[in-house]
Amino acid sequence: MMRIGHGFDVHRLVLDRPLVLGGVTIPYEYGLLGHSDADVLLHAVSDAILGALGLGDIGRYFPDTDLAFKGINSLLLLEHVIGLAQTKKYRVSNLDTTIVAQRPKLAPYVAQMITTLAKVCQVPSGCINVKATTTEELGYTGRGEGISAHAVVLMETNDK
Repeated sequence: MMRIGHGFDVHRLVLDRPLVLGGVTIPYEYGLLGHSDADVLLHAVSDAILGALGLGDIGRYFPDTDLAFKGINSLLLLEHVIGLAQTKKYRVSNLDTTIVAQRPKLAPYVAQMITTLAKVCQVPSGCINVKATTTEELGYTGRGEGISAHAVVLMETNDK
């Protein structure tokens, strides 16, 4: 059996925070504001997986009111979500993502993001796709106020 999920996340860009996307720290003068490390890509992926399995969203498992998650590396959150999928006897089959950011240019970091996501999702890197796009200077992204990410995941049952 297969199930599809979609995830979306957005965070504001601010000074004095590291920019972490797909588990990769990217040199940039701004970073994303959030309770955790604010990795919009990993949050969108986590939400896509949870959505595919009918398990709600990451806020249910990692609320921003819980100090245990303050500044946490979102790779740990995604690892937990992968564990939830495994208890439901599902695994990631295919993951397609898009990061929406006017700046910085993300192409030099995409391969590392794919490697990181493949490792955490426990799939070959060929099952992961990461794209980056701009909004042609339109909206909050185009003005450099924030970065967003979309993720679509195909989950497949391990129970054969």
